[in-house]
Amino acid sequence: MLMITSFTNPRVAQAFVDYMATQGVILTIQQHTRSDVWLSDEAQEARVRSELERFLANPADPRYLAASWQSGQTNSGLHYRHFPFLATLKAGAGPVTMVIMAVCVLVFILMNIVGDQPVMIWLAWPYDDSLKFEAWRYFTHAFMHFSFVHILFNLLWWWYLGGAIEKRIGSGKLVVITIISALLSGFIQHQFSGPWFGGLSGVVYALMGYAWLRGERDPQSGIYLPRGLIIFSLIWLVAGWFNVFGMSIANGAHVTGLVIGLAMAFVDTLNVRKRA
Repeated sequence: MLMITSFTNPRVAQAFVDYMATQGVILTIQQHTRSDVWLSDEAQEARVRSELERFLANPADPRYLAASWQSGQTNSGLHYRHFPFLATLKAGAGPVTMVIMAVCVLVFILMNIVGDQPVMIWLAWPYDDSLKFEAWRYFTHAFMHFSFVHILFNLLWWWYLGGAIEKRIGSGKLVVITIISALLSGFIQHQFSGPWFGGLSGVVYALMGYAWLRGERDPQSGIYLPRGLIIFSLIWLVAGWFNVFGMSIANGAHVTGLVIGLAMAFVDTLNVRKRA
């Protein structure tokens, strides 16, 4: 058995499976936190992946709807359930993902109660030589967010990408990516703008780069980021450099995080590519 891909939406997964059935290829779906698509006849892998690329480019094509009518079954095993909010969060994330989210939320609440400055004085990148041995500062800048939109944007990406990496590869890998990207993206951003910055976006961009390249080079890992989303993140990155949005954006942290994620994914998939 060979895992071909994984979908967050079970109905999209079923549409692809139904279409391949009309082409004489039998795929099966295994439901976990996502819908994993498996192929039993590995000799058909190249054909299935070619069809998958076409499917992902335009999943709304009428041919796929027609295939579901033609070969779809009422006993496909799909179950659509409503989950409480916290249960949904936990289903897509491991303990590290949840702890970091909780810390960011608590820090955000504290900043809104006592103000940004007192919290930054305690958590910001060392802003004086006398603070350079306060080791937590090289990482805790990632926990500070300065608006609701700021923290919402970062935590949604953190949950979506960090949760998937932790669930499929393990908490250790997520911790390593987070520590390295927080440290190096913070260092570069400090060179650009000084110590007064914050946010999880440097880590988020590392997760984006890691998930995308890991998916491209090692599809069987189950880690991936659709090409449309990586293109969106790059457009956002370029827009930030040219100040299109008219707001303060940690461009140095974003670029550094992305490069770190790509580099880590490349290293992690070297042996996979060699075996292939």
